[in-house]
Amino acid sequence: MNKLQRSWALFKCSLGVVMTNRKLLVFPILTLSLCLVIILFFVAPLALWSTGHGLLETKHWEIVGSHFLTWSEKWGHDTDFRFRPLGYFVAAVLYVVALFLATFCNVAFFNEILRAFNGQPVSIRGGLRFAMSRLRAILAWTLLSGIVGLLIQMLERRVGIIGRLIVRLIGIAWSVAAVFTIPVIVREEKNNPVHMLKTSAFLLKKTWGESLAGYVGIQLSGMLVCYSLILGGLLMFFATVVVKSLMVFLVIWSVWIIVFIIIAFLTSVLNQVYCCALYIYATEGVVPGPFDEEQMNMAWKVQSGRSAK
Repeated sequence: MNKLQRSWALFKCSLGVVMTNRKLLVFPILTLSLCLVIILFFVAPLALWSTGHGLLETKHWEIVGSHFLTWSEKWGHDTDFRFRPLGYFVAAVLYVVALFLATFCNVAFFNEILRAFNGQPVSIRGGLRFAMSRLRAILAWTLLSGIVGLLIQMLERRVGIIGRLIVRLIGIAWSVAAVFTIPVIVREEKNNPVHMLKTSAFLLKKTWGESLAGYVGIQLSGMLVCYSLILGGLLMFFATVVVKSLMVFLVIWSVWIIVFIIIAFLTSVLNQVYCCALYIYATEGVVPGPFDEEQMNMAWKVQSGRSAK
């Protein structure tokens, strides 16, 4: 079986889990919705700040923005924006709150994926109830990852090009090391975020195979679908040019954009399903759900006689 066939097989297996348990699709949507509500909760009062000008007037937004940002003209027409202390505070609060909500929903999401692998019914309420039982661990991980994330962003703004590249590499390394923290929170009743990170990094080191081929495989399959959509979009564009109908153009491209967003969303969900499957295989040696051992081993080479601590 070549890489393309194996990638497509992984895509189909993960998709089969989601299609059998369609409530899993609700959790990412719930995460996005909660984050948008929180952003509006914080941003709306700031946007409605009384300035003596109407909301549609440019002056109103300049005055509101001046409380949080400073800006100066650079060479040409570029503008350099910098946060004021109040701006840093608001951005930091938004970041940490959104991170907490995302972590909370992801814990609920992964718990229900595990239930799906065990043949148990998926429940949105049950997932959220389980996440509440892990609230201390979620808060601890949110604080650690939030502080690290903010430090990385602040450093990236203050260093030169070489330093910025180094900081970005550190950020990537942090993200990779933390790839299994959510399953660790779900499976282990420990509230130490450093332990969560160490366990995640240990599992990643233990199971490192062909450069995270499973993730790349699912992304590759998703990209193939997206490229097919792009090609179809180009053909539709030429078709609408020939037809010369604005209504046909708007309808076709609206449908195309919606389908493209759905494919991107679904690919992200399938990656989460596969990540959960890999965690089970790495920690328990059990091949979950519709996957087989060949599919697991093509991405991970689990070393026998070692287990996560």
